[in-house]
Amino acid sequence: MAITGDEEAEMSEFSLDLNEDQLQIQKWVHDFAEDVVRPVAPEYDQSEETPWPVIEEAAKIGLYSYEAVAQFFSDPTGLTFPVVSEELCWGDAGIALAIFGTTLGVSGIVGNGTPEQIEEWVPQCFGTPDDIKLAAFAVTEPGAGSDVSSLRTKAKKDGDDWVLNGEKTFITNGGIADVHVVVASVDPELGSRGHASFVIGPDTPGLTAGKKEKKMGIRASHTGGVLLDDVRVPSANLLGGEEKLEARLARAREGKSSKTQAAMSTFEASRPLVGAQALGIARAAYEYSLDYAKEREQFGRKIIENQAIAFKLADMKMEIDAARLLVWRACWMGANGKPFENGEGSMSKLKAGEVAVWATEQAIQILGGYGYIREFPVEQWHRDSKIYTLFEGTSEIQRLVVARAISGVHIK
Repeated sequence: MAITGDEEAEMSEFSLDLNEDQLQIQKWVHDFAEDVVRPVAPEYDQSEETPWPVIEEAAKIGLYSYEAVAQFFSDPTGLTFPVVSEELCWGDAGIALAIFGTTLGVSGIVGNGTPEQIEEWVPQCFGTPDDIKLAAFAVTEPGAGSDVSSLRTKAKKDGDDWVLNGEKTFITNGGIADVHVVVASVDPELGSRGHASFVIGPDTPGLTAGKKEKKMGIRASHTGGVLLDDVRVPSANLLGGEEKLEARLARAREGKSSKTQAAMSTFEASRPLVGAQALGIARAAYEYSLDYAKEREQFGRKIIENQAIAFKLADMKMEIDAARLLVWRACWMGANGKPFENGEGSMSKLKAGEVAVWATEQAIQILGGYGYIREFPVEQWHRDSKIYTLFEGTSEIQRLVVARAISGVHIK
């Protein structure tokens, strides 16, 4: 079939090339990951401490800042933030989460708040290079992980305030953050449709840090509990405002559909970016094992010359590139207001997370015994990768989201 000149011009607008600004940002973040993050990654993996000097350096150069994140999020192509996430996690995923874990809280505010609340609270999530602040997004509880309808943290209206009681667990920056965005139940009978999000500012009485978790991977990122004991916040801290909440609850009580839920609106926005983080780990493992295979000799030749090794590397490259395309598509859709009608956000996170686990395992196999010892980084990358099939919705939950989206059936 012949293509006319007009049709050819229209088709040529499609491109997967990053623009000049994106390429410059990509190099900027990659250089930071290579020069600042990677050299100290084993130290923080071992100590399991928050890498404050790295966060301070990121703030100093403007990488950890409200302005940078606003620029990344405002890119109309949607690709800048996944590119940044991939490069930083190429350096070290735990340190990357220590730097950008705050964006989870920011996503909760942006996804649910009014313009006035966004303007007030988002800058406070970062602070300044001389006075760094952190934010956290608190949903998960000891008895409520993938099943967000089971949240037991309650928020009750008391005069002009809301009073929150409950316990959160497995929270990035939980307890050490200056700003906590907490999802609580305001009407337990409505399940997940009776949830609301609240901003809890610094030094609010009743909010205390719970147990700090010792983890298999991403050890530089603080994961801890948050205890809420009669935490009183003003009505102005209810994200979206009381009028919007009452209207949403009224629709739910009448059995009408609700466009958003407090927790899910944040997860929908962040899942493709989580997938981009997994890509960074997978790419690091692929590049390292490719270089190793081209240098390592066995039986008188480089091991890359063996099909068994070469085919592993070919499959690693193919799977990583395929996952990236899914991530970029979902991020582009999100930036351009296109709904995830087929669970595209979940697809991207599912594929990238499972590719990261698989690719790091292949890297260990290529390195053999060296891949199993801590002197070589691939064993850490394998440990780091596993969380990407668990947090922000397990792989099973992602498949459930996609299956429900493509079938229109409420699969359980």
